Amino acid sequence: MSAPSHLSGPSPETPALPLAGLRVLEFTHMVMGPSCGMILADLGADVVKIEPGPAGDATRRLTGAAIGFFPTFNRNKRSLCIDLKRPEGVALVRRLAEDADVLIENFRPGAMDALGLGPAAMAEINPRLVYCALKGFLPGPYEHRTALDEVVQMMGGLAYMTGPRGRPLRAGSSVNDIMGGMFGVIAILAALRARETTGRGGLVQSGLFETNMILVAQHMARAAIEDADPEPFGDPGMRKPWPVYDVFDTAVPGEQIFAGVVSMGQWRAFCTAFGLEDLLADPALDNVPRLAAARPAFLPRVAEAFRQMTKAEAMARLDRLGVPFAPIAKPSDLFSDPHLLASGGLLDVELAASEGRAGGPAAARAGIPALPVHLPGGRPGLRRQPPAAGEHGIELLREAGLSEAEIGDILAAGVVTAPASGAVD
Repeated sequence: MSAPSHLSGPSPETPALPLAGLRVLEFTHMVMGPSCGMILADLGADVVKIEPGPAGDATRRLTGAAIGFFPTFNRNKRSLCIDLKRPEGVALVRRLAEDADVLIENFRPGAMDALGLGPAAMAEINPRLVYCALKGFLPGPYEHRTALDEVVQMMGGLAYMTGPRGRPLRAGSSVNDIMGGMFGVIAILAALRARETTGRGGLVQSGLFETNMILVAQHMARAAIEDADPEPFGDPGMRKPWPVYDVFDTAVPGEQIFAGVVSMGQWRAFCTAFGLEDLLADPALDNVPRLAAARPAFLPRVAEAFRQMTKAEAMARLDRLGVPFAPIAKPSDLFSDPHLLASGGLLDVELAASEGRAGGPAAARAGIPALPVHLPGGRPGLRRQPPAAGEHGIELLREAGLSEAEIGDILAAGVVTAPASGAVD
C-alpha cells in the first residue's frame, strides 16, 4: 500500500511503520471506534481524534468498570476539540476531510448524517476518502438499534455459552467492541488497497452483532451437527473433547493452575510425570475420544496429583513436558509478567488522560498492552501518550492552512477548544 503523495515519508534513519503517511479523522467514543483508531495509530497512521468541545470525549470521565477505557484505546493519537453544533465547526471538519485518507465513526445511526458529515457528503468533498462506520448492526432489520457489547453477547449466544446453564454471563472484557474495531481496520485496509486501483474510497462498515457471530460460529456449527444446543462452558456437565482441560487447586490454598492435555503424546507424558502410569495400560483409554468420555472416572486422581504440589512445582513440571498450562492470573499480576516485560508487550501509558480517576489507582502510569503483533521493525510502540482534550488543536489548525488571525478568531468564538499552553503566538 503506497503512501499518499501529499505526505512525506520517514527519515532514512527511522524504519517506516506500515501506515505512515495516512491521515485518519476519528469521531468515536467508548471502545469499538477508539480501538479501531488505536490499531491504525499504532501501525503509523496520523489519527486525529475529533472530540466534542469544550470538554472532550465523555469516555474520559467514565468510572468503575469503564475507568480504563480512554487511556487504553487512545494512545498515539492527536486531539482536536470542535463544537460540532455550530456551522463553523462542521465547516472546519469538512476542510480537514479534504486531505484525509480515512474517517472512522461509531456514533448512533444517523448522527453523522444529521451533522452533514455522513458518507455521501464526505464523498463529495473527497472521493478518495475511506469512510468506516462502526455500528451495532450491519444493514438489516436491526440496523436502527443502539447496541452495547453486552447487548450483542446476550442476543448472539455468547453470554449463554459463557455462564452456567440458566445464568447467562457476559465475557469479562469488551470482546466484541475490540474485535469489531479490528474488523473495521481490516475493512479499511481492504478499501485502501482497492483505492490504489480505482482511485476512489467509499463506505465500509463493521458490526458489533456480526462480530459476536464470528465468536459463536463454532457453537452454531456444533448445534447444527448434533441437532441440539451445546452446553455452556460454565456448565459442570459440559462434554469437554480432551482428557484434561480444567482448573486445579494446588498445595497452597488459593493458588490454582489450568492444564490442557489434548493429544495422546501429551497424555502419555502427563501420566508418566504425574504418577498415573497405570492409566496408560488401560486399553479402553487408547485414544483422545475415549479418554474424553472417561473423564469422570480419572479426573479426581488428576486433581489429587495437583493438590500434592505447589503452583510453581506444577508449572515447572508441565513446562518440561510441553503440556499447555497457565496460572490463574488477575489483571494486576500482568504488570510484572516476565514475558510481557521482556518482549516489549507493555507500553508505559499515562493514565491521567482519563478524568474519571477519582478513587482509582494512584499510579500515573501503567504498562498497557501493545498490539499483539511483531513486524519486521519490531513491536509497534508508544509514540504519543493519550492526548489531553484538544491538546493538538492549534497545531492541527496550522497544518490545515489557517492563518494565526483565523485561529485566534476560532478560539475566541469557542468553535475550537485548546489548552492555554497551546495559545497562538
